[in-house]
Formats: sequence, structure tokens, C-alpha cells
Amino acid sequence: MKLVSISIFLTLLLSNSFANEYVVVSNKQMKNISKTQLKAIFLKKLTIIDDKKLIPVNLEAKDTLRLDFEKRVLNMNFGRLKSYWTKQHYLGRRPPLSMQSQESIKAFIKRVDGAVGYIDRKNLDDDLKVLYRWKE
Repeated sequence: MKLVSISIFLTLLLSNSFANEYVVVSNKQMKNISKTQLKAIFLKKLTIIDDKKLIPVNLEAKDTLRLDFEKRVLNMNFGRLKSYWTKQHYLGRRPPLSMQSQESIKAFIKRVDGAVGYIDRKNLDDDLKVLYRWKE
């Protein structure tokens, strides 16, 4: 009986280990980058690495994964980021592209060299390179 309980506990533990894990991804050719560089890419302060134009891709503005990404990776809340992009607009800079789904982000990254986006770890496949990961 004790062995069955331990087995059930381990199964539940392992099945939930990726439940709320998220990843920032690119195509396989992208070099490894730091969290600081990643933040700079999504704020469009870093636009080129190794002669490769970087294209950050977001989910839509109120998507819960996007809000978590902004909070945990960019260290900015929605209001602060909106204010940042309003100021950048007057300098002629545009925010990252927005896509409606994680599937569309994945497809875009696979087709466009230099694209960087974020998805749920459960949606990761072998064609993508993980640049950064975080848990909710």
C-alpha cells in the first residue's frame, strides 16, 4: 500500500513539473543570450546580434502569458510598459510584433531568422532553441 502511495505521488509530481513553465525561444541558429540581452531585445534597445536583425514577437496585450513575461522577464508591469512604448513612439520606434497565439509565434520563429518569442514549455518542439526559461 505504501509503495502504491509513493508511486502515485511521484507520478503526480512529475506530471506537474512542467505545468507552469515557460520558455523564450528562437530558431536553432541563434546564439545563447543573457536575461539582460533578452530584455533589451524586447524593449528594442538591442536590435542586432552577429549581423542578424532581431525580431521580438509578443502575444496580444492582455494575454496572461504576455503579462507574466513582462512581469518576470522584463520586470515591468502593463502600465509601465505602455508608458515606455508611448515615449518610444514619439522617437519613431515601434513595439514588438504581436501574434494571436503561441502556434503563430512558433511558426513565425521557424520561418524568420532572428525572431524571438515566448511560449508555454508544453508547446516546445525540437525545431526551437530555448534561450531562457521561467516558472509562474
